Amino acid sequence: MGYVMYGREQLRNSVKRRTKRRLDRTVRLGQAVQQLMAEQISPRQARFDAVAEVWRQVLPAELCRHCEITDVSGGQLKVQVDSPSYKYELQLCGPELLEELQRQCPKVRLTKIKFIVA
Repeated sequence: MGYVMYGREQLRNSVKRRTKRRLDRTVRLGQAVQQLMAEQISPRQARFDAVAEVWRQVLPAELCRHCEITDVSGGQLKVQVDSPSYKYELQLCGPELLEELQRQCPKVRLTKIKFIVA
């Protein structure tokens, strides 16, 4: 009888240790989201906002109304344009736009602007 009690006690202790180890390794969802925001999303959003702000400053208002920045990644700025004629106009001034964006937003490391007609 004593052996059976000892066995049960040993089993309980073993289960408690395993349960405790699992709890120690878990991460709360809020902590994971906060870490993702701090390390991934916020820095990228800050770079994207800086580019969008400079874009609005250097581009004439008429052209601004017909295009929208859709992505900044891999050194490429993607801009959606609402008509081929505005795309052509933007392509003509593309090198100057890129140069100004590179000058004012060096952390983004832009190498190309891609215009896409939507």
